[in-house]
Amino acid sequence: MTERPSPTPSPDSNTPVGARVGFIGGGRMAQALARGIAENPSTRGWSIAFHDPSPAAAESFQKSVPQARLCQDNQAVCQSSELVLLAVKPQLVADVLPRLATDLADRLVLSVVAGLKLERLASMIGHHRIVRAMPNTPALVGEGATAFAPGSKCSAADRALVASALGAVGWAAEVPERMLDAVTGLSGSGPAYVMLIIEGLADGGVRMGLPRDIAHQLAVRTVLGSARLVEQTGEHPAILREQVTSPGGTTAAGLAALEQGAVRYHLQAAVEAAARRAFELGQSES
Repeated sequence: MTERPSPTPSPDSNTPVGARVGFIGGGRMAQALARGIAENPSTRGWSIAFHDPSPAAAESFQKSVPQARLCQDNQAVCQSSELVLLAVKPQLVADVLPRLATDLADRLVLSVVAGLKLERLASMIGHHRIVRAMPNTPALVGEGATAFAPGSKCSAADRALVASALGAVGWAAEVPERMLDAVTGLSGSGPAYVMLIIEGLADGGVRMGLPRDIAHQLAVRTVLGSARLVEQTGEHPAILREQVTSPGGTTAAGLAALEQGAVRYHLQAAVEAAARRAFELGQSES
């Protein structure tokens, strides 16, 4: 039987009230998550603390999330938080985490560090109350697609807390850790594939005589609207595609050109290649 991811719990029934979350690292993804938590109605009452040793990053975080409290060090972040979000560069983890083992002893840890597996995290922190997540860049505008894998010691309440935090910037689902490489290949790297598609559509419009700005907006709105159509109708993309493909018409001609270039195959191959690379990088980090 195929395992299916668990959807984000309903905020009305599962969102913890007044949770305390702290950020170790203040880069763009950390800022996006913090801003989403601060602004989303379901998590707006949460307190947010953070630390980043870079003055520029700390200033940017504070401007992005004025409600957040800047702590003097990572220890202070841990001590004031029930959920600690780890958002540092992979090469810094081995230096940062062992120093915080005591402060993280009874804390739930959420890691968005690419490639770092739960077992490796547990070996540095000293416990398995850890969640590993793979968000993607649309989280920067509140449209993220995130999968997360909880460690063996995470309770139902822990998973609900993490789902609420990640759900504040889009859609989130729980999956087994072994699926995270595939998640990386699809949604983690996927925005780059979609950007390439938008770029190609716009270039095609320009080639056929459209002004660049008009072609760009048409491409962006076509991709955005098509995604919303799939989401809101619940129909399979193949059915919606057939509905706009008249025999011998313009769409049929365009689709034939795409099939000649094996676009569907190459998109599948891109996901597979990125997933395999994610696995390789994960092996090197273990």
